[in-house]
Order: sequence, then C-alpha cells, then structure tokens
Amino acid sequence: MFKRLLLLAAVLLAPPAFAQAPSPGFERPIRIIVPIAPGGGTDVFARLLAEIVGQSLGQPIVVENRPGASSTIGTQFVAEQRADGTTLLFTANAPITAAPHVMNVRYTLDQLDPMFIVGHTGFTLCVRQDSPITTAPALIAAMRAAPGRFTYGTDGVGGNMHLAAERVFKALGLEATMVPFQGAAQTLAAFSGGHIDLYGGSIAVAMPAIRDGRARCLILTQRAQHPEVPTGSGLDALGIPNEETLIWWGMIAARGMPADRRAALMTAFEAAWRTERFQTQLARSGVTPEFRDSAASAALIQGESEALARVARQVGIERQR
Repeated sequence: MFKRLLLLAAVLLAPPAFAQAPSPGFERPIRIIVPIAPGGGTDVFARLLAEIVGQSLGQPIVVENRPGASSTIGTQFVAEQRADGTTLLFTANAPITAAPHVMNVRYTLDQLDPMFIVGHTGFTLCVRQDSPITTAPALIAAMRAAPGRFTYGTDGVGGNMHLAAERVFKALGLEATMVPFQGAAQTLAAFSGGHIDLYGGSIAVAMPAIRDGRARCLILTQRAQHPEVPTGSGLDALGIPNEETLIWWGMIAARGMPADRRAALMTAFEAAWRTERFQTQLARSGVTPEFRDSAASAALIQGESEALARVARQVGIERQR
C-alpha cells in the first residue's frame, strides 16, 4: 500500500508534459523586449508567447517595454546585447525595414537575426462611407484627374504605412498629399471629421471604422483581397502584384546566438504559435496567421527593406533623428 501511495504521489506531483521540453540551459532569465508601450497588439502577442514558452521551457521569460523613437530605442537595445538568447525583440516591422532608411538609427540589419514571423495583415486606403467614390478603379481615376489634390493621413512621415501607400501610388502613377498624425486614433478622427480625404492604416486598426460604417476600404497594400473587406481591391486585382507591403510581427535576436539555444527557442516558439490560444489571439486581432521560419523571415525583411529604401528616395524623405 505504501509503495502505491508513493507511486500516486509521484504521478500527481510530476510537471505537465508540456512543461518538460528540454531546456537550452540559459543562465539568466529570458527577456523579450517590446519596443512600444504596453497594451497594443505587439505587446499582447509577446506576453502570450512568453507565458506559453516559459511554461514549455521551465524558464522564466519577462516582457519588458522599451518604447520611443518609432520603436528604434528598444530595437537598438537588443542589437547591443550579448547574443546568448536571453534578450530577444518582439516587434512589428517598422523599426526593421522602414526606420533605417528615414532615421539616423545606430543599428543595421547585419546586427539582427530574424528568428520567425507569426503573422501579417495589409494596410488599407479608405474613403468615407458618404463618398461618391465606391470602387478602387473610380478612386484611381479621380486621383489621376487631380494629381496631389487628394489628402491621406498616416501615423507619421517615413512609417511603414506612409511608404506602403507611396509605393502603391508610384506604381499606379498617382500623386497624393500625405498628412501625418500622432497615431491611428488621431488619423481616424481627422478622417471622420472630413479633414482628410483618405484614411491610411492597417486593416486590423481600420476594421472597426469599416464595420460601423465610417469608412469604405478601397485599396489594399497586400496582393489578395481580404475576406473581411469585400470592397477592397488587392494588388493582384490592380495589376501591381510585386508592390506588396505588409505589417508583420516577429521575433528578432542579436546575431550570433549559439546554435543549440537558437534551435531550442525556435522549437518552443513554433509550438506556442500552433496552440489554440495563440491562434485565437491572432484571429481576434485581425491578423493572418503565417509562421515564417528564419530563412523566410530574412528573405521577406531583405526584400521589404530594399523596396522601402527605394520609395523613401523617390519621395525625398531624408534620414532624420
């Protein structure tokens, strides 16, 4: 009887199977740096990954917010850390593929090691619901007839939305006037009040305005049509499939992490991405789930960076602090 009790106690006290993944042997707690303030989608994704992977590895993972300077402060911090896998960056793409071409950042892509991307969504250009313009071809025709007259708002000069919109406009032979705002909420308020003609932002952020009738999405910066935005034309439909610009979220490390640690982290994070909890969070946020491994992430970053550098030169944006 005593042996049976000991066996039962051992079973009950054993950690769950999900927590028994092999640990890569980190001497220090792992930190995930989020280069924006708490509360946004990037922060939510990072905290959920940290919780799931921390349980998997039996290793404490702390999320630390280091916002500022268009997410470049947190990115710079990670680039300067030891490449031992204990300091990672979870970010959207702005400080990786746009900021180096429009700001005097002190890091380069060569210092950063793309680990994986968890998902993406496109940007969109919307008109107000009361606009007589109801289709992408009609908007393109109106803009061609009045070069520079149409105004569109974004969350800042040289950001991914600004460069994504200009990339589409250049490919279609259009000119528009960009009006910068401090964030999506301010941009939407100006758009709803009739102060600008077009709203520019991510599909996920624009979705509430689309659903409540304030906005009609007409042009997407992604190739395919979005299932939740039937009025929006993707770049394939517009005949410019090679000009896609997405907003994506992923994990970046300082280059040079030991291979065994990197492999252990990749295995744990991909398993976390596949959980129902994380997939549900992506869907709730309007993000298309797509796990891109290191090679696929690096290829996307390189191509996007080169494209946005070209657009920044075409638009005449100078690197600034």
